[in-house]
Amino acid sequence: MKFFLASTVLLAGLAAGHISIISPCPRYSSVGTDCPALPAGQSLDTNMNAPISSVTLGTTQPLCKHTVPWPTPAATWTAGESVTIKFNPNAAIHSGGDMEFSISYDGGKTFAVVYQVLRYAFLNGKPSGDTNTAQVLDYTFTLPKELPNSDSAVFAWTWVNASGNREFYMNCVDVKITGSSSSSYTAKEVTIANYPGYPTIAEFNGDYDTGIQYYTTDYKN
Repeated sequence: MKFFLASTVLLAGLAAGHISIISPCPRYSSVGTDCPALPAGQSLDTNMNAPISSVTLGTTQPLCKHTVPWPTPAATWTAGESVTIKFNPNAAIHSGGDMEFSISYDGGKTFAVVYQVLRYAFLNGKPSGDTNTAQVLDYTFTLPKELPNSDSAVFAWTWVNASGNREFYMNCVDVKITGSSSSSYTAKEVTIANYPGYPTIAEFNGDYDTGIQYYTTDYKN
């Protein structure tokens, strides 16, 4: 009986595994750090860890989760510098999966990728089985030096989980980009999956190349 109960709890956790950015502060986060003031008429999101779409449950939120930007940027970054993205430690990581960090210069209509973590998001490597325990909660990478300056760029984190319900996660952070002499940035389009109108990526079931074709440099939604 004890084994059955433990298995049930694990499966429940895997079905509802959630995570979100805490720094820099994504739109309306109730757990983010150094967050700007809320836009007029908006409320803090106390369920930031939830996906924006679940094919399994039939639930959907808009891309970015919240479409009205912060009144002021949550971070100011310099093109070409190293940045660190921190995630909520109160998390369940659905056995890893594929995630991307991307940037938009048109208010969130299109996103170009600046960094990828494929197969083993939040893990140090391939797990021996299903797990909800994060091994990595901070990601540091170098922004492309070609990112144009902007007072209103939108930085996005997206993730497709490896196990559990087929979900798509997305947080957006309003950022200011400085220090660039470039007028444009071209890169792979962000991958959207497990969201209405886009491909569904199946559970990995130990095969961490599942859906990897949607993350190649020439893929377009």
